[in-house]
Amino acid sequence: MNQVQVAIYDTTLRDGTQREGISLSLADKLRITRLLDDLGVAYIEGGWPGSNPKDAAYFKEVQNLDLKHARVAAFGSTCRKGTEPADDGNIQALVDANTEVVTLVGKTSMLHVTDVLQTTPDENLRMIRESVRYLKSLGKEVVYDAEHFFDGAKLDMEYAFDTLQAARDGGADAIVLCDTNGGSMPWEVTEFVTKTRTLFPEIEIGIHTHNDGELAVANSLAAVQAGAAHVQGTINGYGERCGNANLCSIIPDLQLKLGIDCLPDPKRLNSLTYLARTIAEIANIAPDSHSAYVGRSAFAHKGGIHVAAIRRNVDSYQHIDPALVGNKMRILLSDLSGRGNVLSKAEELGLDVSKAEASQVLEEIKLLENDGYVFEGAEASVAVRLHRNKPDYEPIFSLIDFSVIVEDRRGRGQVSEAMVKLDVSGEVVHTAAEGNGPVNALDLALRKALVPLYPDLASFQLVDYKVRILDSSSATAATTRVLIDTQCGGTRWSTVGAGTDIIRASWLALVDAVEYGLSIVCAEGVPVVT
Repeated sequence: MNQVQVAIYDTTLRDGTQREGISLSLADKLRITRLLDDLGVAYIEGGWPGSNPKDAAYFKEVQNLDLKHARVAAFGSTCRKGTEPADDGNIQALVDANTEVVTLVGKTSMLHVTDVLQTTPDENLRMIRESVRYLKSLGKEVVYDAEHFFDGAKLDMEYAFDTLQAARDGGADAIVLCDTNGGSMPWEVTEFVTKTRTLFPEIEIGIHTHNDGELAVANSLAAVQAGAAHVQGTINGYGERCGNANLCSIIPDLQLKLGIDCLPDPKRLNSLTYLARTIAEIANIAPDSHSAYVGRSAFAHKGGIHVAAIRRNVDSYQHIDPALVGNKMRILLSDLSGRGNVLSKAEELGLDVSKAEASQVLEEIKLLENDGYVFEGAEASVAVRLHRNKPDYEPIFSLIDFSVIVEDRRGRGQVSEAMVKLDVSGEVVHTAAEGNGPVNALDLALRKALVPLYPDLASFQLVDYKVRILDSSSATAATTRVLIDTQCGGTRWSTVGAGTDIIRASWLALVDAVEYGLSIVCAEGVPVVT
């Protein structure tokens, strides 16, 4: 265990849920709490108990969790003007939350004191000082969030620091400088954190930034460099407007780039990608593939020159080993690829491919992408082409012909029927099937023809079907790309087809899916594309 030098304060459950489109249930919040504790964050801000019944219920239920690392904080505001903390409902809700830590937010900007609170500067200072003092008298650890600090300091620097002094006089354990509107620059953050550290050398200084200027992570790191020892943020940068500081970037930046420990066990950093993607799933938000460190594309290489260099030295185009954050390197294939991309993909799949075979597949891929294919999301179609280029390759089947009829029949409604004629090991197999659409009918007819010889096919499930129109200006004559996801047990693979005929494009993707599943997934000892 290393000595933690910067405390990570996670506010996903409160500030993160202010993102448009996120709503977490009580069960969701408790599950995320366990995940954050497993990572090793120092604080988990559970919510605002005075604002809604769900947050009040969370603080009751979280008492039953056996947390190993994190302390749960209840969040709320200072007492109202003209009210003593002991008589204030919001303050009492914080007390009733029964947490060791309370985070109290107060106004720093004179604009908010006069226009929002509609009170006097002195009364605002009293509200801050007495609220902190009251909670400290109850044995709480008090984190004071100085809302709008940077904007307030620019308006009236003397008063902004007076509010920090009021929190200090009340006995705050930490003072957090908040860039609430997200518009500060890194050099401004450095200047004000440095000044705060000079004026309050005996107290822990923290930073809380928003991403409205796309600088939340940079501003957080600037604050740490200037002496902040407490960093607030959210997983995946979730938050209101443009979001909060993204802890999935800040934590590895601190650990790996600055050499500053912020987790009690730095090895837990390798769970970061899993954490980020799991919380995205819980929040019902599609993970951002291009997120730094944890995105699926964070270590994906497409350019042929890049891949050629990586094959000689993996560090040539990667700033860290992806495994450090639980991610992995991926090699993409496209019309921008070189032969090295194909060779790397073959190695990843466990296929022994010669340079000549790789070159042939590369040329095929480039020609097909010119016709509307895309192989980045359909790596099983790449594997099939590598397999087909082997000298000893024998196809499972070859198409003689197929036809599809779609009718709207009185009394039956729409009916789709497909007929498939195949050459299977020298024998002509002719089958037909009805389906709930032309692609489903084709799929059923193909299965009917092959299952007697290849019973594993019966366990294949078509789980996703996506269609994209590539040149919409051509209207009904447009080129169509079809992506099909197939699953067998816990294995899932994607294939692609393209052309001006959507039925034929679907057939091509179906054929790749069946051949990949039977020739590669079901072949013992061969890795699986997931």
